[in-house]
Amino acid sequence: MTSASAQDRLAAVHAEVVRRNPAEPEFHQAAREVLETLAPVLAARPEVAEAALVERIVEPERQVLFRVPWQDDRGRTHVNRGFRVEFNSALGPYKGGLRFHPTVNLGIVKFLGFEQIFKNALTGLGIGGGKGGSDFDPHGRSDAEVMRFCQSFMTELYRHIGDRTDVPAGDIGVGGREIGYLFGQYRRITNRWEAGVLTGKGVGWGGSNARTEATGYGNVLFTAEMLRQRGEDLEGQQAVVSGSGNVAIYTVEKLHQLGARALTVSDSSGYVVDDKGIDLELLKQIKEVERGRVEDYAKRRGTSATFVPGGSVWDVPADLALPSATQNELGAEAARSLVRNGVKAVSEGANMPVTPDAVRVLREAGVAFGPGKAANAGGVAVSALEMRQNSGRDVWSKERVESELATVMQDIHHTCWETAERYGAPGDYVTGANIAGFERVADAMLAQGLV
Repeated sequence: MTSASAQDRLAAVHAEVVRRNPAEPEFHQAAREVLETLAPVLAARPEVAEAALVERIVEPERQVLFRVPWQDDRGRTHVNRGFRVEFNSALGPYKGGLRFHPTVNLGIVKFLGFEQIFKNALTGLGIGGGKGGSDFDPHGRSDAEVMRFCQSFMTELYRHIGDRTDVPAGDIGVGGREIGYLFGQYRRITNRWEAGVLTGKGVGWGGSNARTEATGYGNVLFTAEMLRQRGEDLEGQQAVVSGSGNVAIYTVEKLHQLGARALTVSDSSGYVVDDKGIDLELLKQIKEVERGRVEDYAKRRGTSATFVPGGSVWDVPADLALPSATQNELGAEAARSLVRNGVKAVSEGANMPVTPDAVRVLREAGVAFGPGKAANAGGVAVSALEMRQNSGRDVWSKERVESELATVMQDIHHTCWETAERYGAPGDYVTGANIAGFERVADAMLAQGLV
């Protein structure tokens, strides 16, 4: 197959994705961003084209949609939708988080699950790709309301998951509280202590040390590898970070540990810029304990911090940018602003936070760009390590988990770099990540036959 015919075939596959999955723009985008990099693989490996692996990999193995009825504290009944998309299990049990947020719909879950296939493959830890969630909004709800919702959600979900089938974790809106309620209901219904069915659990009841920190830590470690490839390190670098949830908080923490300084955090109300660097303990107190807003941080930090309502965090000059909030948060104009301000590297802590137009702007300017399926794989990597600990009824030290995480992130960087060079795109982490993840899954699918 020639490169031109491969591109035509991939364009036809994407057109079919759009036709069969109408009104799901995020999934269309995620599929396009992978498909447009795979022509060299189809041209070089005729067996991949002949087995229709591309056509098969864009179609989920299973999609589950269900209603979730629950009562609030005043006795009123609400009905939400629950989703679980089990996308690909060629490498292992489906693995991917649950997202509770009003914007969740089937297209969002498919986009996240499709990304998860390649992200999980890059870890080398034997896990497939899936994702799930609900359009339930936990913000402002009492613990009792969240518990009742989680119990209703798990009452349906439990029949579709298991430690050798599908292993959910947390994501936006699903933290330790929600995982606890979900696990309790799973245990109650099944009458089994199956610790490996969910990850992100408390360390005292089957969880892993460093799981909370893993996504943010991993993204910073990947950024450090990109800088090292250019003959630099993190020491003395200044960074803009978006978001103020779990990923952002531990991105800030690891930046500080490695000698860099995080200047910003944000939420839906605006952003804070702190000239002295973000005070991590104050941020944790406001966001993790008080569940407050970044504006509260600015009020209590003093004169070094300024709250900017609305606006773009990407207008703040810095050496590094680590988007850690949500999908498509950094567009082309924001990318141009970063380039004007001399940014050296942009690395995705969230899932697909940088738009395709923005990625082009950054790559044309020579900015190192770490795509999420490589850069934010630290979270799912430690989830897989949690599954390994659960299998042995073991608990590893934080130091051991962090050492394993560092090795995984270094290996992912090396794999992306080497694959991009092998396919004629040196330094292109997007191409390297997409092709490396795809080849690992494709090889397993070829070996397992037409399933």
